[in-house]
Amino acid sequence: MADGLLFGSEPKAVLAHPDSRAVMGLDGLRDVLSFVRVPGQTPLDGLYEVRPRHVLRVRDGRRVEEKYWELESRPHADDLATSVARVRELLEDIVARQMVADVPQCTLLSGGLDSSALTALAQRTLDSDRVRSFSVDFAGQVENFEPEQLREAPDTPFARELVRHVGTVHREILLNNADLVDPAVRSAVLRTWDLPYGDGDLGPSLYLLFRAVARQSTVALSGESADEVFGGYLWFHDPRVVGADTFPWHAIGHRPVADQSTAFLDPDLTAKLDLPHHIADQYRTALAAVPHLDGGSPHDRRMRTIGHLNLVRWLPVMLDRKDRLSMANGIEVRVPFCDHRLVEYVFNIPWSMKTFDGREKSLLRAATEDLLPPSILTRRKAPYPSTQDPGYDKAMKQVLAEIIAEPSSPGLPMFDVDAIRRHVEAPVEKAGSMQERGLVNETPIRMNEWVEAYGVDLAW
Repeated sequence: MADGLLFGSEPKAVLAHPDSRAVMGLDGLRDVLSFVRVPGQTPLDGLYEVRPRHVLRVRDGRRVEEKYWELESRPHADDLATSVARVRELLEDIVARQMVADVPQCTLLSGGLDSSALTALAQRTLDSDRVRSFSVDFAGQVENFEPEQLREAPDTPFARELVRHVGTVHREILLNNADLVDPAVRSAVLRTWDLPYGDGDLGPSLYLLFRAVARQSTVALSGESADEVFGGYLWFHDPRVVGADTFPWHAIGHRPVADQSTAFLDPDLTAKLDLPHHIADQYRTALAAVPHLDGGSPHDRRMRTIGHLNLVRWLPVMLDRKDRLSMANGIEVRVPFCDHRLVEYVFNIPWSMKTFDGREKSLLRAATEDLLPPSILTRRKAPYPSTQDPGYDKAMKQVLAEIIAEPSSPGLPMFDVDAIRRHVEAPVEKAGSMQERGLVNETPIRMNEWVEAYGVDLAW
Protein backbone atom coordinates (compact mmCIF):
# COMPACT_ATOMS: atom_id res chain seq x y z
CA MET A 1 0.00 0.00 0.00
CA ALA A 2 1.18 3.52 -0.74
CA ASP A 3 0.39 4.81 2.74
CA GLY A 4 0.74 1.74 4.94
CA LEU A 5 1.45 -1.94 5.35
CA LEU A 6 -1.00 -4.84 5.20
CA PHE A 7 0.07 -8.00 6.99
CA GLY A 8 -1.47 -11.35 7.80
CA SER A 9 -0.55 -14.93 8.57
CA GLU A 10 -1.50 -16.09 5.07
CA PRO A 11 -2.33 -14.53 1.69
CA LYS A 12 -6.11 -14.70 2.10
CA ALA A 13 -5.91 -12.43 5.15
CA VAL A 14 -4.11 -9.74 3.15
CA LEU A 15 -6.28 -10.17 0.07
CA ALA A 16 -9.43 -9.71 2.17
CA HIS A 17 -8.60 -6.02 2.65
CA PRO A 18 -10.62 -3.78 0.29
CA ASP A 19 -7.48 -1.94 -0.85
CA SER A 20 -5.69 -5.16 -1.81
CA ARG A 21 -5.56 -6.27 -5.45
CA ALA A 22 -4.51 -9.66 -6.78
CA VAL A 23 -2.26 -9.04 -9.77
CA MET A 24 0.20 -11.48 -11.34
CA GLY A 25 2.91 -10.36 -13.72
CA LEU A 26 5.61 -12.30 -15.53
CA ASP A 27 7.80 -12.61 -12.43
CA GLY A 28 4.88 -14.11 -10.53
CA LEU A 29 4.22 -16.62 -13.28
CA ARG A 30 7.91 -17.54 -13.31
CA ASP A 31 7.65 -18.25 -9.59
CA VAL A 32 4.72 -20.61 -10.20
CA LEU A 33 6.20 -22.50 -13.13
CA SER A 34 9.94 -22.66 -12.44
CA PHE A 35 9.82 -25.21 -9.60
CA VAL A 36 12.16 -22.84 -7.75
CA ARG A 37 10.55 -20.71 -5.07
CA VAL A 38 12.27 -17.37 -4.64
CA PRO A 39 12.61 -16.77 -0.88
CA GLY A 40 10.21 -14.05 0.23
CA GLN A 41 8.41 -13.81 -3.11
CA THR A 42 4.88 -14.87 -4.08
CA PRO A 43 3.18 -14.99 -7.49
CA LEU A 44 1.24 -11.79 -6.67
CA ASP A 45 2.67 -8.33 -7.24
CA GLY A 46 3.39 -6.51 -4.00
CA LEU A 47 2.66 -9.53 -1.77
CA TYR A 48 5.71 -10.82 0.07
CA GLU A 49 6.47 -13.43 2.71
CA VAL A 50 8.77 -12.88 5.65
CA ARG A 51 11.72 -15.05 4.69
CA PRO A 52 12.69 -18.04 6.80
CA ARG A 53 15.27 -17.16 9.47
CA HIS A 54 14.21 -13.50 9.40
CA VAL A 55 12.14 -11.02 11.39
CA LEU A 56 10.44 -8.03 9.78
CA ARG A 57 10.30 -4.86 11.86
CA VAL A 58 8.41 -1.71 10.91
CA ARG A 59 9.69 1.50 12.48
CA ASP A 60 8.70 5.05 11.57
CA GLY A 61 7.26 3.86 8.29
CA ARG A 62 10.41 1.94 7.38
CA ARG A 63 10.59 -1.82 6.92
CA VAL A 64 13.71 -3.51 8.24
CA GLU A 65 14.35 -7.23 7.73
CA GLU A 66 16.72 -8.80 10.26
CA LYS A 67 18.25 -12.28 10.09
CA TYR A 68 18.20 -14.11 13.41
CA TRP A 69 19.75 -17.47 12.42
CA GLU A 70 22.14 -18.75 9.79
CA LEU A 71 23.29 -22.23 8.87
CA GLU A 72 27.07 -22.09 9.17
CA SER A 73 29.87 -24.36 8.00
CA ARG A 74 32.16 -25.58 10.75
CA PRO A 75 34.86 -28.28 10.94
CA HIS A 76 33.52 -31.63 12.14
CA ALA A 77 35.88 -33.17 14.70
CA ASP A 78 33.85 -36.23 15.79
CA ASP A 79 34.65 -39.70 14.47
CA LEU A 80 31.99 -42.00 13.02
CA ALA A 81 31.01 -43.72 16.26
CA THR A 82 30.74 -40.42 18.10
CA SER A 83 28.71 -38.88 15.27
CA VAL A 84 26.24 -41.77 15.24
CA ALA A 85 25.89 -41.57 19.02
CA ARG A 86 25.35 -37.82 18.90
CA VAL A 87 22.64 -38.14 16.23
CA ARG A 88 20.85 -40.70 18.41
CA GLU A 89 21.21 -38.52 21.50
CA LEU A 90 19.77 -35.52 19.67
CA LEU A 91 16.87 -37.50 18.21
CA GLU A 92 15.89 -38.93 21.59
CA ASP A 93 15.90 -35.49 23.18
CA ILE A 94 14.04 -33.84 20.29
CA VAL A 95 11.29 -36.46 20.15
CA ALA A 96 10.87 -36.39 23.93
CA ARG A 97 10.48 -32.61 23.84
CA GLN A 98 8.06 -32.65 20.92
CA MET A 99 5.90 -35.35 22.48
CA VAL A 100 5.02 -32.98 25.33
CA ALA A 101 1.39 -31.93 24.81
CA ASP A 102 -1.87 -31.81 26.70
CA VAL A 103 -3.87 -32.95 23.67
CA PRO A 104 -4.03 -36.30 21.78
CA GLN A 105 -0.81 -37.02 19.85
CA CYS A 106 0.17 -39.34 17.01
CA THR A 107 2.78 -40.03 14.36
CA LEU A 108 2.42 -40.04 10.59
CA LEU A 109 3.82 -43.40 9.48
CA SER A 110 4.77 -44.46 5.96
CA GLY A 111 6.91 -47.47 6.80
CA GLY A 112 10.01 -45.68 5.57
CA LEU A 113 13.12 -45.11 7.65
CA ASP A 114 12.31 -41.56 8.78
CA SER A 115 8.75 -41.97 10.01
CA SER A 116 9.47 -45.43 11.43
CA ALA A 117 12.39 -44.11 13.48
CA LEU A 118 10.26 -41.27 14.85
CA THR A 119 7.41 -43.63 15.68
CA ALA A 120 9.72 -46.05 17.48
CA LEU A 121 11.31 -43.22 19.47
CA ALA A 122 7.89 -41.77 20.31
CA GLN A 123 6.72 -45.16 21.57
CA ARG A 124 9.79 -45.40 23.80
CA THR A 125 9.12 -41.91 25.11
CA LEU A 126 5.57 -42.77 26.15
CA ASP A 127 6.77 -45.98 27.79
CA SER A 128 3.61 -47.70 29.06
CA ASP A 129 1.16 -45.78 26.84
CA ARG A 130 0.69 -46.64 23.18
CA VAL A 131 1.34 -44.12 20.45
CA ARG A 132 -1.32 -43.59 17.81
CA SER A 133 -0.03 -43.82 14.26
CA PHE A 134 -1.65 -43.12 10.91
CA SER A 135 -0.74 -44.10 7.36
CA VAL A 136 -2.30 -43.34 4.00
CA ASP A 137 -2.81 -45.51 0.93
CA PHE A 138 -5.07 -45.77 -2.08
CA ALA A 139 -7.79 -48.27 -2.86
CA GLY A 140 -6.32 -51.25 -4.73
CA GLN A 141 -2.75 -49.96 -4.48
CA VAL A 142 -1.32 -52.92 -2.57
CA GLU A 143 -3.07 -55.54 -4.72
CA ASN A 144 -2.33 -53.89 -8.08
CA PHE A 145 0.98 -52.19 -7.32
CA GLU A 146 3.53 -51.82 -10.13
CA PRO A 147 7.15 -50.98 -9.23
CA GLU A 148 8.42 -47.57 -10.36
CA GLN A 149 11.85 -45.94 -10.59
CA LEU A 150 11.46 -44.24 -7.21
CA ARG A 151 9.24 -46.81 -5.49
CA GLU A 152 9.97 -50.53 -5.46
CA ALA A 153 7.08 -51.58 -3.21
CA PRO A 154 3.94 -50.12 -1.62
CA ASP A 155 4.19 -48.52 1.82
CA THR A 156 1.43 -50.39 3.62
CA PRO A 157 3.23 -53.72 4.31
CA PHE A 158 6.18 -51.85 5.84
CA ALA A 159 3.95 -49.63 7.96
CA ARG A 160 2.13 -52.70 9.26
CA GLU A 161 5.42 -54.38 10.12
CA LEU A 162 6.57 -51.35 12.12
CA VAL A 163 3.24 -51.30 13.97
CA ARG A 164 3.73 -54.95 14.95
CA HIS A 165 7.34 -54.26 15.92
CA VAL A 166 6.74 -51.32 18.28
CA GLY A 167 3.06 -51.80 19.19
CA THR A 168 1.33 -48.58 18.18
CA VAL A 169 -2.43 -48.10 17.91
CA HIS A 170 -2.61 -47.80 14.16
CA ARG A 171 -5.16 -46.67 11.61
CA GLU A 172 -4.84 -46.88 7.83
CA ILE A 173 -6.51 -44.08 5.89
CA LEU A 174 -7.65 -45.52 2.55
CA LEU A 175 -8.44 -43.05 -0.24
CA ASN A 176 -10.06 -43.60 -3.62
CA ASN A 177 -10.36 -41.58 -6.81
CA ALA A 178 -13.72 -40.16 -5.83
CA ASP A 179 -12.01 -38.57 -2.82
CA LEU A 180 -9.03 -37.26 -4.77
CA VAL A 181 -10.98 -35.69 -7.64
CA ASP A 182 -13.84 -34.34 -5.51
CA PRO A 183 -14.18 -30.66 -6.56
CA ALA A 184 -14.94 -29.65 -2.97
CA VAL A 185 -11.70 -31.24 -1.75
CA ARG A 186 -9.59 -29.69 -4.50
CA SER A 187 -11.16 -26.30 -3.89
CA ALA A 188 -10.38 -26.64 -0.18
CA VAL A 189 -6.74 -27.43 -1.01
CA LEU A 190 -6.50 -24.34 -3.22
CA ARG A 191 -8.13 -22.15 -0.56
CA THR A 192 -5.78 -23.58 2.04
CA TRP A 193 -2.64 -22.83 0.06
CA ASP A 194 -3.98 -19.59 -1.48
CA LEU A 195 -1.43 -19.88 -4.27
CA PRO A 196 -1.34 -22.08 -7.41
CA TYR A 197 1.36 -24.53 -6.35
CA GLY A 198 0.67 -28.23 -6.52
CA ASP A 199 1.95 -31.80 -6.78
CA GLY A 200 -0.77 -33.70 -8.59
CA ASP A 201 -2.78 -35.88 -6.24
CA LEU A 202 -0.42 -35.19 -3.32
CA GLY A 203 -2.26 -32.07 -2.15
CA PRO A 204 -5.72 -33.68 -1.98
CA SER A 205 -4.37 -36.86 -0.38
CA LEU A 206 -2.48 -34.95 2.32
CA TYR A 207 -5.53 -32.80 3.02
CA LEU A 208 -7.74 -35.87 3.37
CA LEU A 209 -5.17 -37.61 5.56
CA PHE A 210 -5.04 -34.66 7.95
CA ARG A 211 -8.83 -34.42 7.98
CA ALA A 212 -9.05 -38.05 9.07
CA VAL A 213 -6.27 -37.71 11.66
CA ALA A 214 -8.00 -34.68 13.19
CA ARG A 215 -10.87 -36.87 14.35
CA GLN A 216 -8.56 -38.59 16.83
CA SER A 217 -5.43 -36.47 17.33
CA THR A 218 -4.41 -32.83 17.52
CA VAL A 219 -0.61 -33.06 17.42
CA ALA A 220 1.36 -35.25 14.99
CA LEU A 221 5.05 -35.98 14.46
CA SER A 222 6.16 -36.17 10.83
CA GLY A 223 9.42 -37.09 9.11
CA GLU A 224 9.81 -34.07 6.83
CA SER A 225 13.38 -32.86 6.31
CA ALA A 226 15.16 -36.14 7.11
CA ASP A 227 15.98 -36.49 3.41
CA GLU A 228 17.28 -32.94 3.20
CA VAL A 229 19.34 -33.26 6.39
CA PHE A 230 20.75 -36.78 5.94
CA GLY A 231 20.88 -36.94 2.12
CA GLY A 232 18.05 -39.29 1.29
CA TYR A 233 16.87 -38.16 -2.12
CA LEU A 234 18.01 -39.93 -5.27
CA TRP A 235 19.54 -36.70 -6.52
CA PHE A 236 22.15 -36.84 -3.75
CA HIS A 237 23.44 -40.14 -5.14
CA ASP A 238 23.15 -39.94 -8.94
CA PRO A 239 26.55 -38.84 -10.36
CA ARG A 240 24.89 -37.24 -13.38
CA VAL A 241 22.65 -35.12 -11.18
CA VAL A 242 25.41 -34.26 -8.70
CA GLY A 243 27.50 -32.91 -11.56
CA ALA A 244 24.69 -30.94 -13.20
CA ASP A 245 24.92 -27.16 -13.19
CA THR A 246 21.40 -26.59 -11.85
CA PHE A 247 19.15 -27.40 -8.93
CA PRO A 248 19.31 -31.17 -8.30
CA TRP A 249 15.53 -31.64 -8.43
CA HIS A 250 15.66 -30.14 -11.91
CA ALA A 251 18.42 -32.47 -13.08
CA ILE A 252 16.82 -35.71 -11.87
CA GLY A 253 14.50 -35.93 -14.88
CA HIS A 254 15.45 -36.29 -18.53
CA ARG A 255 13.20 -33.44 -19.71
CA PRO A 256 13.90 -29.89 -18.50
CA VAL A 257 11.44 -28.58 -15.93
CA ALA A 258 11.00 -25.42 -18.00
CA ASP A 259 9.72 -27.54 -20.91
CA GLN A 260 7.38 -29.57 -18.73
CA SER A 261 5.73 -26.73 -16.84
CA THR A 262 5.13 -24.69 -20.01
CA ALA A 263 3.92 -27.61 -22.15
CA PHE A 264 0.36 -26.23 -22.20
CA LEU A 265 1.28 -22.54 -22.09
CA ASP A 266 0.77 -20.14 -24.97
CA PRO A 267 4.04 -20.20 -27.00
CA ASP A 268 4.36 -16.39 -27.08
CA LEU A 269 3.93 -16.25 -23.30
CA THR A 270 6.49 -19.03 -22.89
CA ALA A 271 8.99 -17.00 -24.91
CA LYS A 272 8.38 -13.92 -22.75
CA LEU A 273 8.90 -15.92 -19.57
CA ASP A 274 12.29 -17.33 -20.62
CA LEU A 275 12.17 -19.81 -17.74
CA PRO A 276 15.63 -21.30 -18.42
CA HIS A 277 17.21 -17.88 -17.83
CA HIS A 278 15.16 -17.35 -14.65
CA ILE A 279 16.12 -20.77 -13.28
CA ALA A 280 19.80 -20.23 -14.07
CA ASP A 281 19.72 -16.82 -12.40
CA GLN A 282 18.12 -18.24 -9.25
CA TYR A 283 20.66 -21.06 -9.22
CA ARG A 284 23.56 -18.59 -9.28
CA THR A 285 21.94 -16.63 -6.45
CA ALA A 286 21.49 -19.80 -4.39
CA LEU A 287 25.10 -20.89 -4.97
CA ALA A 288 26.40 -17.57 -3.70
CA ALA A 289 24.66 -18.16 -0.36
CA VAL A 290 26.29 -21.54 0.36
CA PRO A 291 28.75 -21.38 3.28
CA HIS A 292 31.96 -23.29 2.54
CA LEU A 293 35.01 -24.23 4.57
CA ASP A 294 38.52 -23.51 3.36
CA GLY A 295 40.07 -26.55 1.75
CA GLY A 296 38.25 -29.77 1.12
CA SER A 297 37.86 -31.68 -2.12
CA PRO A 298 35.67 -30.45 -4.99
CA HIS A 299 33.30 -33.35 -4.29
CA ASP A 300 32.95 -32.35 -0.63
CA ARG A 301 32.17 -28.78 -1.67
CA ARG A 302 29.61 -29.98 -4.19
CA MET A 303 27.83 -32.22 -1.69
CA ARG A 304 27.74 -29.39 0.86
CA THR A 305 26.23 -27.22 -1.87
CA ILE A 306 23.55 -29.78 -2.69
CA GLY A 307 22.73 -30.16 0.98
CA HIS A 308 22.37 -26.41 1.40
CA LEU A 309 20.21 -26.07 -1.72
CA ASN A 310 17.88 -28.74 -0.37
CA LEU A 311 17.59 -27.11 3.05
CA VAL A 312 17.17 -23.53 1.83
CA ARG A 313 15.37 -23.83 -1.52
CA TRP A 314 13.56 -27.19 -1.47
CA LEU A 315 12.55 -27.87 2.13
CA PRO A 316 10.61 -24.61 2.70
CA VAL A 317 8.13 -25.65 0.00
CA MET A 318 7.57 -29.02 1.70
CA LEU A 319 7.08 -27.39 5.09
CA ASP A 320 4.76 -24.72 3.71
CA ARG A 321 2.53 -27.35 2.14
CA LYS A 322 2.49 -29.44 5.31
CA ASP A 323 1.74 -26.46 7.55
CA ARG A 324 -1.14 -25.14 5.48
CA LEU A 325 -2.86 -28.45 4.79
CA SER A 326 -2.54 -29.65 8.38
CA MET A 327 -3.58 -26.45 10.14
CA ALA A 328 -6.59 -26.15 7.84
CA ASN A 329 -7.79 -29.32 9.55
CA GLY A 330 -6.80 -28.29 13.08
CA ILE A 331 -3.66 -30.44 13.25
CA GLU A 332 -0.32 -29.20 14.55
CA VAL A 333 2.37 -31.19 12.76
CA ARG A 334 5.76 -31.14 14.45
CA VAL A 335 8.93 -31.97 12.53
CA PRO A 336 11.72 -33.35 14.76
CA PHE A 337 14.23 -33.58 11.92
CA CYS A 338 14.00 -29.78 11.55
CA ASP A 339 15.33 -29.11 15.05
CA HIS A 340 18.11 -26.59 14.52
CA ARG A 341 20.56 -28.53 16.72
CA LEU A 342 20.26 -31.62 14.51
CA VAL A 343 20.40 -29.62 11.28
CA GLU A 344 23.51 -27.70 12.37
CA TYR A 345 25.29 -30.85 13.50
CA VAL A 346 24.55 -33.08 10.51
CA PHE A 347 25.08 -30.34 7.92
CA ASN A 348 28.75 -30.21 8.91
CA ILE A 349 29.38 -33.96 8.87
CA PRO A 350 31.51 -34.87 5.82
CA TRP A 351 29.63 -36.56 2.99
CA SER A 352 31.86 -39.63 3.18
CA MET A 353 30.74 -40.14 6.78
CA LYS A 354 27.08 -39.48 5.95
CA THR A 355 27.27 -42.35 3.44
CA PHE A 356 29.85 -44.50 5.21
CA ASP A 357 28.17 -47.80 4.24
CA GLY A 358 27.30 -46.80 0.67
CA ARG A 359 23.59 -46.18 1.29
CA GLU A 360 21.48 -43.08 1.59
CA LYS A 361 20.97 -41.76 5.13
CA SER A 362 23.66 -44.08 6.53
CA LEU A 363 23.96 -42.06 9.75
CA LEU A 364 20.24 -42.18 10.47
CA ARG A 365 20.14 -45.93 9.83
CA ALA A 366 23.07 -46.50 12.17
CA ALA A 367 21.61 -44.26 14.86
CA THR A 368 18.28 -46.11 14.90
CA GLU A 369 19.20 -49.66 13.88
CA ASP A 370 18.27 -51.14 17.28
CA LEU A 371 14.75 -49.69 17.01
CA LEU A 372 13.65 -51.02 13.63
CA PRO A 373 13.06 -54.34 11.85
CA PRO A 374 15.63 -55.27 9.16
CA SER A 375 13.19 -54.80 6.28
CA ILE A 376 12.76 -51.12 7.12
CA LEU A 377 16.44 -50.56 7.89
CA THR A 378 17.37 -51.81 4.41
CA ARG A 379 14.46 -50.25 2.53
CA ARG A 380 15.33 -47.73 -0.19
CA LYS A 381 14.04 -44.19 0.01
CA ALA A 382 10.53 -43.89 -1.46
CA PRO A 383 8.59 -40.65 -1.97
CA TYR A 384 5.17 -39.83 -0.59
CA PRO A 385 2.71 -42.23 -2.27
CA SER A 386 0.73 -41.34 -5.36
CA THR A 387 -2.23 -43.23 -6.74
CA GLN A 388 -1.47 -45.63 -9.58
CA ASP A 389 -5.09 -45.69 -10.74
CA PRO A 390 -5.32 -44.23 -14.28
CA GLY A 391 -8.90 -43.29 -13.45
CA TYR A 392 -7.47 -40.31 -11.61
CA ASP A 393 -5.73 -39.08 -14.77
CA LYS A 394 -8.89 -39.60 -16.82
CA ALA A 395 -10.83 -37.46 -14.36
CA MET A 396 -8.25 -34.69 -14.60
CA LYS A 397 -8.44 -34.80 -18.39
CA GLN A 398 -12.18 -34.29 -18.13
CA VAL A 399 -11.59 -31.17 -16.04
CA LEU A 400 -9.16 -29.88 -18.67
CA ALA A 401 -11.71 -30.57 -21.40
CA GLU A 402 -14.31 -28.52 -19.54
CA ILE A 403 -11.89 -25.61 -19.10
CA ILE A 404 -11.03 -25.28 -22.79
CA ALA A 405 -14.67 -25.81 -23.81
CA GLU A 406 -15.81 -22.83 -21.73
CA PRO A 407 -14.99 -19.53 -23.50
CA SER A 408 -15.16 -17.61 -20.23
CA SER A 409 -12.50 -19.71 -18.50
CA PRO A 410 -10.22 -17.01 -17.02
CA GLY A 411 -7.03 -18.96 -17.63
CA LEU A 412 -7.50 -19.32 -21.39
CA PRO A 413 -5.31 -16.31 -22.28
CA MET A 414 -2.37 -18.20 -20.74
CA PHE A 415 -2.92 -21.54 -22.46
CA ASP A 416 -2.10 -23.30 -25.70
CA VAL A 417 -5.61 -24.66 -26.22
CA ASP A 418 -4.61 -26.90 -29.13
CA ALA A 419 -1.89 -28.58 -27.06
CA ILE A 420 -4.34 -29.16 -24.21
CA ARG A 421 -6.91 -30.56 -26.64
CA ARG A 422 -4.39 -33.04 -28.06
CA HIS A 423 -3.54 -34.15 -24.53
CA VAL A 424 -7.21 -34.55 -23.60
CA GLU A 425 -7.97 -36.60 -26.70
CA ALA A 426 -5.02 -38.97 -26.25
CA PRO A 427 -5.93 -42.27 -24.54
CA VAL A 428 -4.82 -42.82 -20.95
CA GLU A 429 -2.74 -46.00 -21.04
CA LYS A 430 -1.26 -45.82 -17.55
CA ALA A 431 -1.25 -43.62 -14.48
CA GLY A 432 0.87 -40.50 -14.64
CA SER A 433 3.77 -39.92 -12.28
CA MET A 434 3.53 -37.32 -9.54
CA GLN A 435 5.92 -35.10 -11.51
CA GLU A 436 3.92 -35.41 -14.73
CA ARG A 437 0.74 -34.54 -12.90
CA GLY A 438 2.16 -31.71 -10.85
CA LEU A 439 4.38 -30.05 -13.47
CA VAL A 440 2.49 -30.73 -16.68
CA ASN A 441 -1.00 -32.17 -16.74
CA GLU A 442 -2.59 -30.26 -13.87
CA THR A 443 -0.85 -26.90 -14.24
CA PRO A 444 -3.65 -25.40 -16.39
CA ILE A 445 -6.27 -26.68 -13.93
CA ARG A 446 -4.60 -25.07 -10.93
CA MET A 447 -3.94 -21.81 -12.74
CA ASN A 448 -7.49 -21.52 -14.05
CA GLU A 449 -9.08 -22.31 -10.69
CA TRP A 450 -6.78 -19.91 -8.84
CA VAL A 451 -7.29 -16.99 -11.22
CA GLU A 452 -11.05 -17.49 -10.98
CA ALA A 453 -11.25 -18.04 -7.21
CA TYR A 454 -9.05 -15.07 -6.30
CA GLY A 455 -10.01 -12.69 -9.11
CA VAL A 456 -6.39 -12.45 -10.25
CA ASP A 457 -5.61 -9.88 -12.93
CA LEU A 458 -2.99 -11.04 -15.45
CA ALA A 459 -0.53 -8.25 -16.22
CA TRP A 460 1.81 -8.85 -19.15
